[in-house]
Amino acid sequence: MFPETFAWGAATAAYQIEGAWNLDGRGPSIWDTHSHTPGRIKNADTGDVACDHYHRFLEDVALMKDLGLKAYRFSVSWSRLLPKGTGAVNEKGVQFYSRLIDALLEAGITPYMTLYHWDLPQLLQDQGGWANRQSAAWFAEFASVVARYFGDRVKHYFTFNEPSVFIKGLMNGVHAPGLDTEPAHYVAAWHNILRAHGAAVEVLRAVPGARIGIAPTVSPFLPQDAASADACEKELFRVKRILNGAPNDAIRDFINVPSMLLDPICFGSYPADGLEVIGPYLPDTWQEDMEQICRPIDMLGVNTYNGKPAFAAEKGLTLLPKQPGYA
Repeated sequence: MFPETFAWGAATAAYQIEGAWNLDGRGPSIWDTHSHTPGRIKNADTGDVACDHYHRFLEDVALMKDLGLKAYRFSVSWSRLLPKGTGAVNEKGVQFYSRLIDALLEAGITPYMTLYHWDLPQLLQDQGGWANRQSAAWFAEFASVVARYFGDRVKHYFTFNEPSVFIKGLMNGVHAPGLDTEPAHYVAAWHNILRAHGAAVEVLRAVPGARIGIAPTVSPFLPQDAASADACEKELFRVKRILNGAPNDAIRDFINVPSMLLDPICFGSYPADGLEVIGPYLPDTWQEDMEQICRPIDMLGVNTYNGKPAFAAEKGLTLLPKQPGYA
């Protein structure tokens, strides 16, 4: 049974639903650029209009209320608040989110705000994006704008949604910004994303009563026999994947292991097995950076979509290819 305090809700991302991609002062994001690039998206679909939530948010909140939702997690379009990524604040963007928050509260729905759901301002990507060490300062500035304008009404914050997914935009080009870079580039970006998380946590602590977390994606491992079940129990978050691929594939794989995100945030260090793989590509300051990364958090969002069949191996666990019957 779910406890009475369980908050039934739903979640969205700004680019998925808002539309109005170039209205009222909003600047372009990497997903605008990505979706407008021929050959990148099936059917040349874009988020230019999407659900038109920007114009129909009152209808959407009414639907949430009719559904009985008690919580709603939504992301803020960084380039709608800060069209250039930093600097001047777009007042019309502030007004939109302020009206949305007020409508949610009036409907008895608690707002949960995600700062970043994959839509980096394009002008910041042009300066190197997450691979630029300045990106943590950019994100902290963005978080300060959020806290200043919405902290009186929003008390629940997630800094990032699924870093291990959106980092693929630098690893295989599938997600925005559609690049296939070398390990030195995307490992630097990964480390800076963690620094940006810590910087934002520090900024958001100025919000009275704030509860702050991060929302990674974590897939359960499905043991195939008794020995595998024992191995899964012992490994917990530190799941080791046995790869026979190229070194770049090993680095990509380790970034997708949850402990590569959660260990630095919760314990102040990369896991030893992962550090062996990405260590040569980390900045010389990575250990000093852990003070900024390892900030206390209040909650952890866990996005789970599928399970991964696993069996015991000599060095831990290995994963089977996706099998028929597994979502």
